[in-house]
Amino acid sequence: MNQDKNTIFFHAVSVGEVNAVETLIKKTRESFPDSNIVLSTTTKTGQEIAHKKLGNTVDTITYFPFDFFFSVNSFLNSIKPDKIIIAETEIWPDFVYLAKRRNIPVYIVNGRLSPRSYKGYKRFAFFFKPVFSQYKGIFMQTHGDVERILNVGAPNDITKFMGNLKFDIKPTMNSEQITELAQNLKLNGARMIAAASTHKGEDEIILDAFKQLKKEFCDIKLLLAPRHPERYEKVEQHIAQTGFAYGKRSNNDTFENNDIIMLDTMGELMKMFSVCHFAYIGGSFSSTGGHNPLEANIWGKPVVSGECVFNFKDIYEFLTRSDAAKLSATPEELTNDMRRLLADNDFYNKACADTSKIFEENSGAVDFVINVLNEA
Repeated sequence: MNQDKNTIFFHAVSVGEVNAVETLIKKTRESFPDSNIVLSTTTKTGQEIAHKKLGNTVDTITYFPFDFFFSVNSFLNSIKPDKIIIAETEIWPDFVYLAKRRNIPVYIVNGRLSPRSYKGYKRFAFFFKPVFSQYKGIFMQTHGDVERILNVGAPNDITKFMGNLKFDIKPTMNSEQITELAQNLKLNGARMIAAASTHKGEDEIILDAFKQLKKEFCDIKLLLAPRHPERYEKVEQHIAQTGFAYGKRSNNDTFENNDIIMLDTMGELMKMFSVCHFAYIGGSFSSTGGHNPLEANIWGKPVVSGECVFNFKDIYEFLTRSDAAKLSATPEELTNDMRRLLADNDFYNKACADTSKIFEENSGAVDFVINVLNEA
């Protein structure tokens, strides 16, 4: 790391926070090519995902110091940050105080304060109020978060709504490309269910649901995308046992004469969401903890999942406030939730509208932070 350059320091406590700031850090690299970028985490898993996703983007990945005077001073002497970005509502009193003494601006970005957490914060507002006054900016995900953190002592002049970094992603295809993909798949007006990133045991659940629903809705098709390539052969056996005509994407098979296509190619799932009716997000009826529903939601498509979604718990909490996502407790409930999206056009249209609205209301968060960094 070149000590003669300005240094922008990001802290993301663990996996969820690293995922949240990934796009922001990449945009920061584009916007400030001559600056050092340092990223810290608190957890080992955070370190692992940081190296995997941002190892080629940032200059240094390190652990955040213990929030004690000597360790923080040593850390700041080593990193020499010019600007500090802390993801979500991480409160480190000594760290922020010592940064303020050095005239280093510290910002909370993508901050959140749930109604449940608010009760605890409110009881100790006398403690948090002087800590919040040390920040240069406190930028929250929702207007409700803004209201709650103001009520526990955050200064009004530095506390603002910014949207949610996790929702600040853009579709990778335009309408012409989406139409072309549907034509290439020969959907011919059929409604395609995308079962994405399925794990062992989930393929049977999805295939059983599809078998039941196909009796009621003859126009539906299924795109089944196993998470791991080593399972392709086993999943194909499960598909064959259903008796449905099926094909494989690797063979350039289409839906013209097939009810099911197995997506056994890499790097195509994201674009397939653009032509689906809705998506099932896998890893949620296993112990995996689910996968990212936003990859489907970004196209305005609602999602259904099992209840094991701890990897993306905060995102699902956000989505399930509306009809953008539904968590199903059992395979039977999943089938019923899928049935409703197929049978009830008014409900389906509302679910799609809710999904699009979430992205509209939360877009622009990355640019918001970049503008703040430019002005600092």
